[in-house]
Amino acid sequence: MNSGRPVKRSLTLHGHRTSVSLEDAFWQAFRDAAQKNGQTINGLAAEIDENRGDVGLASAIRVHILKSLQDQSDA
Repeated sequence: MNSGRPVKRSLTLHGHRTSVSLEDAFWQAFRDAAQKNGQTINGLAAEIDENRGDVGLASAIRVHILKSLQDQSDA
């Protein structure tokens, strides 16, 4: 059973390794979003990173996933 606790995984952004902690459901939605856009999760993470401002990367990824899901349900 999934505890809902964040899982830390490594990503590479612009050639630099970084760790991000997301819950399993967000990791899966993140992978799905990247695949749907023909991107790797590193590529999508780099895109999100470039546009996140002063928000943490994990939070920016969660918001991106939420907006993506909302856009899909509005379509």
